[in-house]
Amino acid sequence: MDNKKATSTPSQKSAADSRRGFLKKGALAAAAASTLKTPVYGQNQAPSPGRVIGANDRISVGFIGVGGQGFNAHVRNVKQYEGDNNTVAVAVSDVYNRRRERAREFLGLSEDAVYPDYQKLLERKDIDAIFCATVDHWHAQVSIDAVNSGKHVYCEKPMTRYLDEAFAVHDAVKRTGKTFQIGSQYCSAAQYHKAAELVREGWVGAPVLGQASYCRNNPNGEWNYGIDDTSTPENINWKQWLGKVSDRPFSADSYHRWRKYFPYCAGILGDLLAHRIHPLMIASGNPEFPVRVASLGTRKITTDRDVNDNTQLIAEFPSGLSLLVIGSTVNEQGLPDMFRGHEATIYFGGSKVELRPERPFADEIDREEYDGLQPGVSVPAHHADFFRGIRTGEPTNGNIDLATKVQTVISMAEMSERLGYTLHFDEKTRTIRTGDNRIIQPISYGSLPLS
Repeated sequence: MDNKKATSTPSQKSAADSRRGFLKKGALAAAAASTLKTPVYGQNQAPSPGRVIGANDRISVGFIGVGGQGFNAHVRNVKQYEGDNNTVAVAVSDVYNRRRERAREFLGLSEDAVYPDYQKLLERKDIDAIFCATVDHWHAQVSIDAVNSGKHVYCEKPMTRYLDEAFAVHDAVKRTGKTFQIGSQYCSAAQYHKAAELVREGWVGAPVLGQASYCRNNPNGEWNYGIDDTSTPENINWKQWLGKVSDRPFSADSYHRWRKYFPYCAGILGDLLAHRIHPLMIASGNPEFPVRVASLGTRKITTDRDVNDNTQLIAEFPSGLSLLVIGSTVNEQGLPDMFRGHEATIYFGGSKVELRPERPFADEIDREEYDGLQPGVSVPAHHADFFRGIRTGEPTNGNIDLATKVQTVISMAEMSERLGYTLHFDEKTRTIRTGDNRIIQPISYGSLPLS
């Protein structure tokens, strides 16, 4: 119908009932399928070295970076659920001897299974997959080296420090055919996959705007982690840790609290907001590269850091969808999580998804609620999805195509805020331009004073 009204004629009601029935039938069919699988956004290409893993084969795992989440989220959970996932932890690597020893003792490994240099770990032919939980500026190199050595990769978010690295990882994963999982566990939260089904089935009409936020308020300053007494140049390989970041004197503060400083991370954008952008793009039903991104941020309250304490991001996509995501470390009041369409809006809440029709379409689309969507936000579930992808060859919930598109949004947002431009992206050429069509080189190591 061209003109839909709140009060419908008998013929209009008949058509609306037919449409409602079609939508419900499609939704019921979709509900019967797993809510934890995403569509195939890209195909693997040439095979790479590495063991072919069958459904019943045990997967051998190595860990690169075992401090913070590397230990608490990954070492602990892989060990705890090794029976469920049929996995075994066989090696660890870190630049800090104290962290290496803690992980070795926890996993019950011998001393020859611990490596100061991750390249030595990758040389082992008995390792099938690695977890990369290093500082952000090592994500790209570790991931590329890992897939080139025949290993599957679970990489903590954000995917990379800079945009050129994201495409390098993308191309390496495609070339080798290895399984990739981005370490944002929200990618395996069932409510976003349910939303994607509803969007693809046409329940919301044309997608309009997805919105979310990640806001905290820490009076002591976000990311001011404790500093170990043994954090010295004798115990930490500082030069190795710096990697591509320009040489500078050893700093225990930078090592432990690196999320506060631009040379090592993008602050709120790369940490907190990565957890919101990934699931929103899954919820769209068809993740796309952005065509335009703008971001602004401020740092007026916390003074012990480079990165912003308040950030807003908006991204536009070819379909007409926009995303609005805000983050703060100095105020905890956020936006309600929702996905707006022309005809209906999806509301997210815990393990629940609610579909509410827009007023002009209430006669055509019923209000629906889907509750008990499990497993919710779960690191073990996201790990299980990674191991499933290795065994089946199917894309993971945080697959390489999704991860690259999200990293494009994050990196362009950082560039927009730090350079002061609204930026436009061309997917085919991978070029970034200003509004007056000037090509901008993506920021990278050494391109800005704080890089």
